Amino acid sequence: MTQNASNGSLAQRKLIVGVTGSIAAFKAATLVRLLMQAGADVQTIMTHDAARFVTPLTFGTLSARKPLTDLFSDDGDWTKHVSLGLWADLMIIAPATAQTIAKLAHGFCDNMLTATALAARCEVLVCPAMDHDMSLHAAVEDNLRRLRAYGYHILPSRWGDLASGLVGRGRLQEPEDILEKVRSLLRPQMLKGKNVLVTAGPTREPIDPVRVVTNHSTGAMGFALAEALRDRGARVTLVCGPTPLDTPGDITRIDVTTADDMYEACLDHGEADCVFMAAAVADYAPAAPANSKLKKTSDELTITLRRTPDTLAELGRQKQQGQLLVGFAMETHDGIDSARGKLRAKNLDWIVLNNVLEDGAGFGFGTNRVTVLGRDGSVTPLDPMPKRKVADAILDRIYTPGKLSSSRR
Repeated sequence: MTQNASNGSLAQRKLIVGVTGSIAAFKAATLVRLLMQAGADVQTIMTHDAARFVTPLTFGTLSARKPLTDLFSDDGDWTKHVSLGLWADLMIIAPATAQTIAKLAHGFCDNMLTATALAARCEVLVCPAMDHDMSLHAAVEDNLRRLRAYGYHILPSRWGDLASGLVGRGRLQEPEDILEKVRSLLRPQMLKGKNVLVTAGPTREPIDPVRVVTNHSTGAMGFALAEALRDRGARVTLVCGPTPLDTPGDITRIDVTTADDMYEACLDHGEADCVFMAAAVADYAPAAPANSKLKKTSDELTITLRRTPDTLAELGRQKQQGQLLVGFAMETHDGIDSARGKLRAKNLDWIVLNNVLEDGAGFGFGTNRVTVLGRDGSVTPLDPMPKRKVADAILDRIYTPGKLSSSRR
């Protein structure tokens, strides 16, 4: 029997959705509908320019609350921005135009939306939307850096077709993606104060200066885990092999190349409270890499390989009392038996099994399909889903609210 990711109910959560003057405002209507379906209580705030794209009636109908547009209302309650800032569990600004981002970055509060954001005691999520060249302008990038420094959460815009007819960066994230970010921000911070080590990506073992032994890993699963752990309050150190993936915000990244490099980096940080070894580390490496490019001199070439150090096994040998150690196993056959063997032999608390031959699993896919095995003998298959959802489902299985969940009870 498979297990779905947690439904991420937002029941009784109080959310503000701020909408600014962008063609992407139509996506905000879908976002409000999704938030309401998840059980949230939603108050929308619109700038006057936002009402040029989507009417207040639309948001009022979807949220069952009259949208707020004016700082000075007819009822004389000019402090509503303060009471809303105390009321909300989270404020979401989607879309956030370059103008609104600039106002927030420099403390301007000339409308209901910006005044509420400045008065809010809750977390604020900013979802930019603008044209390509605007999004890359140094002033916009500097303003976003300022917001991050203030503690705002930024959900970067995407690459794609833009209203101007250009193709580039600046598209507002899809409502479903914003919803997932909202859920992650509202999850209990059960790992607050915990140091977590995550490994990701492949290693490259040199044959000569231009050729390597490697694998197809992109690092996406490890990066998704790092983000999910960060969103639950952990201080995350990400040790990753060669990958073009951007470093998630508020995560310390250590780049390595070979299995030996990864071994040393992981042992340097092996005192972490929790360790997730999701990297695809080469088991063998060329024993004597050539100092210059190997020339074609015959129809065959024999390369002697050596075993690389088993980082996971060494961490298992050095595991400290109370430390949580999670391994990952990539298999093509006899997966459950092989994973159980590794779980015992390497002194793991949990192991996550991935069969690369299954549909929707393996390297290079946006989705994954895994089975989580615990030392208590539990076996929990998860449905295929996007890798970030897989990461959250893994953590939901491993952790219980308020404490670390070791499978040894």
